[in-house]
Amino acid sequence: RKQEFTTLRQFGGISGFPRREESPHDAFDTGHSSTSISAAMGYALSRDYHGQDYRVAAVIGDGSLTGGQAFEALNEAGHLGLRLLVILNDNEMSIAQNVGALSLYLSRLRSAPWYTKRKKVINRILRKIPQVGPRLLKLGEKLKDSLKYLLVPGILFEELGYTYLGPIDGHNIQEIVSVLKKADTIEGPVLLHIVTKKGKGYQPAEDNPTLYHGVGSFDLNTGQIIQTPGPPTYTNVFGQALIDLAEKDDRIMAITAAMPEGTGLTAFAARFPMRFYDVGIAEQNAVTVAAAMALNGLKPVVAIYSTFLQRAYDQVLHDVCLQKAPVVLAIDRAGLVGEDGATHQGAFDFSYLRHIPNLAVLAPKDEGELRHMLYTAMNYDGPIAIRYPRGRGIGVNTQEPFHELPWGKGEILELGDDLLILAVGNMVYPALAVRNILAAKGVSCTVVNARFVKPLDKELILDGAGKHRGIVTMEENVVAGGFGSAVLELLAEQGLSDIKVLNIGLPDSFISHGKSEFLRDNVGLSPEKMSETISRHFGFSRVNPIKVVFGKGKGT
Repeated sequence: RKQEFTTLRQFGGISGFPRREESPHDAFDTGHSSTSISAAMGYALSRDYHGQDYRVAAVIGDGSLTGGQAFEALNEAGHLGLRLLVILNDNEMSIAQNVGALSLYLSRLRSAPWYTKRKKVINRILRKIPQVGPRLLKLGEKLKDSLKYLLVPGILFEELGYTYLGPIDGHNIQEIVSVLKKADTIEGPVLLHIVTKKGKGYQPAEDNPTLYHGVGSFDLNTGQIIQTPGPPTYTNVFGQALIDLAEKDDRIMAITAAMPEGTGLTAFAARFPMRFYDVGIAEQNAVTVAAAMALNGLKPVVAIYSTFLQRAYDQVLHDVCLQKAPVVLAIDRAGLVGEDGATHQGAFDFSYLRHIPNLAVLAPKDEGELRHMLYTAMNYDGPIAIRYPRGRGIGVNTQEPFHELPWGKGEILELGDDLLILAVGNMVYPALAVRNILAAKGVSCTVVNARFVKPLDKELILDGAGKHRGIVTMEENVVAGGFGSAVLELLAEQGLSDIKVLNIGLPDSFISHGKSEFLRDNVGLSPEKMSETISRHFGFSRVNPIKVVFGKGKGT
């Protein structure tokens, strides 16, 4: 892919993650962490079943090793004694600085590189002692375990059944080749621990690995990030709003899964270090911890990207919602996220959340409303999810005092006679643009900022349905099971299935990488494309629609 590298993360270009369709050297599509050992285990098991002979290797970072799935796979592969090589790339980082006992354990291993050599030396010395030595070795596993406990501050990998090699310098190619050859002679699972430096070779990245993990445009000579002026991002507005609220309520806690910078919680962590928890790449743990906190009188806010919250679905359902625990799920990167592509598009959260009992689901029209939704959530006694997009806000005032939003109520922004447009989240302002485009065709639209995906504002929707020729719903979520589906369910429940409804949202497909604005237009969510879709669906083709009478008083 060298010749295509200038197309990285651009529409039609190569992905920022492994993809089998791009290269025969990509064995498994990835984008979310902690999956490589499981995938390697599947390849090793199928290899052995087919009677084939080749080495399977999994590469995993120390940050990814904090994910529960990685431990599940380590445990089972070690139990089965699979011929499998796990290469642990240890750079002391995931996206942010690693946390937890595993990180400390690896630090101790890094500080004790003599372990492997020392163990061999002791075995060799014992064998040379006449009579006594061989008998000592025959004492078996008990003596072996005692030696290991004596030599290293932890024996996690060997206790799981792996032959542990390392740690070695991950930037020394000759040493890596030598150890890989050695690993190939060992039967059973092997764990090779290599130590690297994140950003190695480019000083600005070495100095600030978190910033350069997923960097945009920057000056190569200085490392200076190229930024364009504009309103603050939704993420930053959320982070500041949470600090403002936490100043007045010491029960508010913030939890993230290895993404303090990405979720806007870095400043919160600095201001309230005893009220901030980064649990590592462990979304399931984050949600269940929050549930217990909430049941014990605290107000936890779990900030997780939409695509990563998918990994904690069961915990949201059973641990939070079943117990009606008042947890706030702050869902960042909802909708299209652009260059990260199919594995990261936040296209499904309305669909996988709104059917869960006891859970309220909200989406702000802009960054100002996000602040008020967060304030409303702090005063709500139950589970609540607030989803908001990636990128900059609209530019509205974010300094006005907090106020509570009327529960379950939408907001009528414009009144019209022909169509009722129900928009939610970051589709509200495009809906207003659509209204202006359709107005030029003589079509008058009412535009509603729905605010609530659950509970729906039934009164507003049903009242509007009886006063307009049709309804259009707009959302940056897949149509299947989303906000528009909820509106259709309401109409069917009320016996109003004959009302003409058009649901506009993301298609039933995985959306590739590219600029978010381009992707929206490509899937039909730009104001111009939505206007064309609405005109075709409802037959608004003339600039000035006219009423035609057929016959003499026999109808129109």
